[in-house]
Amino acid sequence: QVQLVASGGGSAQAGGSLSLSCEASGRTFRRFVMGWFRQAPGKEREFVAAISWSGDTPYYSDSVTGRFSLSKDNAKNTVTLQMNSLRPEDTAIYYCVACVGECGGIYRERVATYDFWGQGTQVTVSS
Repeated sequence: QVQLVASGGGSAQAGGSLSLSCEASGRTFRRFVMGWFRQAPGKEREFVAAISWSGDTPYYSDSVTGRFSLSKDNAKNTVTLQMNSLRPEDTAIYYCVACVGECGGIYRERVATYDFWGQGTQVTVSS
């Protein structure tokens, strides 16, 4: 089992910045991917970003590319999502996720791909 504990988030004005962190504990795997999804009110959960534990290339959804940055600290089993140039449409509950199986390619942005989910953390951006 893997436990994911998220922290950060909160409220910001449009154009501002926030960051989210997620620490993984428990068992980790060779093919281990961590990332973030979000869910806005009345909408489905959507992929935000992900990064492989064995690689250095983060992947982003089109909606956050150029504004959000995902980094990892292998020693601390932590990923951090730095969110800049925030927009009201970024308002959502953000979920830290982890995948231990087939996580890349066509599977990367699918909700069902991710085996473990952390508690959601609210991000609210006002205009």
